[in-house]
Amino acid sequence: MIIATDMPEVAHCTVASCAYNTDDSCHARAITIGDGDNPGCDTYFTNDTHTRSHRAAGVGACKVADCSFNDDFECSADGIDVGRQGESPKCLTCTCH
Repeated sequence: MIIATDMPEVAHCTVASCAYNTDDSCHARAITIGDGDNPGCDTYFTNDTHTRSHRAAGVGACKVADCSFNDDFECSADGIDVGRQGESPKCLTCTCH
């Protein structure tokens, strides 16, 4: 069974080393963002091969307590961008209040 739900889309991801990234797009079914005050992409992992899926990824959960888009642990942004900040993949859309 496939469950359909409304999720913000990962509009753009520049973390080319991630196994879910193909052509600067995330193709995971859903990603999880952060923990505490760190908006890292918890779904990120490296692999020798990349996904062959063509689906667009959604944001399944947000654990960044202070993000203005966090609404009951779900992202309320229209879409997010993921990229590197330092050595880590991060949600670049995250804005803390």
